[in-house]
Amino acid sequence: MSHIDEQAELKKYQESVLSKARETMSEDDIAYVEEDLRSPCTQEIAVFRAFAEVVEKAEDQIVVIDTAPTGHTLLLLESTQSYNHEIKRSQGDIPESARKLLPRLRNTAETEVIIVTLAEATPVYEALRLEEDLKRAKIAAKWWVVNSSLYRTGTTNKMLSAKASNEIEWINKVDAHSNGNFAVISWSADEIKGDKLKELLL
Repeated sequence: MSHIDEQAELKKYQESVLSKARETMSEDDIAYVEEDLRSPCTQEIAVFRAFAEVVEKAEDQIVVIDTAPTGHTLLLLESTQSYNHEIKRSQGDIPESARKLLPRLRNTAETEVIIVTLAEATPVYEALRLEEDLKRAKIAAKWWVVNSSLYRTGTTNKMLSAKASNEIEWINKVDAHSNGNFAVISWSADEIKGDKLKELLL
């Protein structure tokens, strides 16, 4: 399992840019680059490049990416201003994996985006905002998963049954919004992995 350490990737990216800059630039120019590398978007770019390297592995294997409900990083790199700024700063030294990332994510023959939510108001609305972000980046998301559902367990506990009943509204909302392209996974006390994950497919 891969994990992107944002601070480590930021440091690696900054060192890479500065190393290249020192080959041709004056001390004053390098000082400007150092200041520029402290901007907030630098970390986004560094993480984007690391993310692209992970996705590049999809050339010969299936890659599953679990990410937070925001399309902010993708939209930042989608911005012409930010992308041109990156090309200028790195003197055009853009990894092939980064160049291919957005086209690959937009290609429905290669990428399937599944939006995972809980049957509650805030998670559902966050997921809807994510879907809009992805649409602006021209990345399709067809399937939804409602995770950790008490309603799906058929609980008879009075308190849990009340909470389960509250889920119905949000499950129905996901159903209608996704045109039925959704699945509901029961709440489980155990972590779902390995053979338990396979059981969900049966």
